[in-house]
Amino acid sequence: MTETYEVIVIGGGAAGLSAALVLGRARRRTLVVDAGEPRNAPAAHMQGFLTRDGTPPAEFLAIGRAEIARYGVDLVRDRAVDASKGDGFAVTLASGRRVRGRALVVATGLRDELPPVRQVAERFGRDVLHCPYCHGWEVRDRAFGVLATTPMSVHQALMVSQWSKDVTLFLHTVAESDLSDEDLRRLAAAGVKVVPGEVAGLVIEDDRLTGVRLADDTVHDREVLFVAPRALPRTDLLERLGAELRETPFGAYPVVDETGLTTVPDVWAAGNVMGFSEQVVNAAAAGYRAGAVINGVLLMADLDAHL
Repeated sequence: MTETYEVIVIGGGAAGLSAALVLGRARRRTLVVDAGEPRNAPAAHMQGFLTRDGTPPAEFLAIGRAEIARYGVDLVRDRAVDASKGDGFAVTLASGRRVRGRALVVATGLRDELPPVRQVAERFGRDVLHCPYCHGWEVRDRAFGVLATTPMSVHQALMVSQWSKDVTLFLHTVAESDLSDEDLRRLAAAGVKVVPGEVAGLVIEDDRLTGVRLADDTVHDREVLFVAPRALPRTDLLERLGAELRETPFGAYPVVDETGLTTVPDVWAAGNVMGFSEQVVNAAAAGYRAGAVINGVLLMADLDAHL
């Protein structure tokens, strides 16, 4: 039996829950499909969200789920594995359940693929970090390392120097010749030390990062390591629906207008599925905007149907 909703929100993170909150308050019959894989799960806290600064991500999501429930929004722990457009949208879940909706919000986020260096994945979100705006204040003035994976890692090293004056850029798989003269001048101006050579792994003592070990077995004392994960946007459903994607240096993301509407009518994208750098506060705002716009679109369609 196929259940019918007005709006189906795929993804139960900040963007999806925010859209669902707006739609629930607008008295729209709404379903949130949550696979339970938030991008920020490894982090102990989230920062930079006014009134929620320092909140554990799991607690933030629990509050959001409780809020949408007050307005009659349904939430199912499941994964959307297929979607098609016909008379509205049909969405198939991993459990075999099928649901239909007049509009879709795709807030499926992205997955971070970390560099294949020993201990990096195990320490990610603790003392291996990627975003100084998320964690820079908490680790300020410590000995930073930056693991280069592309010449763009220079930018990351320059940015984190705002939070510590003891920064070392480990070139790892990047050749010194790949750095431009401008890169070298800026690194020198920021006081960033550049160390060539491949990184073999991290040194962990008493459950904390104490050093970065190179392939030649030399160890550089460091307390924090910044990395740049490869972003893998979860755009499978959007692609199945025929949404146009745009290539960026950080992956392929959907083409959207200022409200998050994709090139497929009645399909909105919100959160990290729209872009690599969407923070929690940005994702929540994008979800809110999409929810409000969807309610207006549905309202006008219903009124026009009676003309």
